[in-house]
Amino acid sequence: MIRPICKDIAFLAQKAETATPDDLLVADDLLDTLTDNAKGCVGMAANMIGVNKRIIAFDNEGKYMVMFNPEIIKRSEPYEAEEGCLSLTDRHHTKRWKSIKVQYQNRDFQTRYKVFTGWTAQIIQHEIDHCEGIII
Repeated sequence: MIRPICKDIAFLAQKAETATPDDLLVADDLLDTLTDNAKGCVGMAANMIGVNKRIIAFDNEGKYMVMFNPEIIKRSEPYEAEEGCLSLTDRHHTKRWKSIKVQYQNRDFQTRYKVFTGWTAQIIQHEIDHCEGIII
């Protein structure tokens, strides 16, 4: 189901709760909403659709990927970036990392590790910030 984009700063500033297998439908809604907003958006966190859970969906080099309970466990090569967000107005400056290693769970809630670089790494960092209640 396509959900409206949350713009409530107080809600977005909350740290997200751990996702569980009961949240699989939230991930489906997140993907539906991301797909519907694909012209202006490359990633979303569950709080952007009004659900305070650690779930992100993003464009991973042309194919959407969902992560449950993602955490960055390694980062290298910092740089300054300028980003926008559907939940916010304007563009904002922030620090990002060119390479990140992420620990996350897949749809079967199996723990996985993956290294991401470049643009995909930047998207993931933005969405994990949402999970942490960090508003750029």
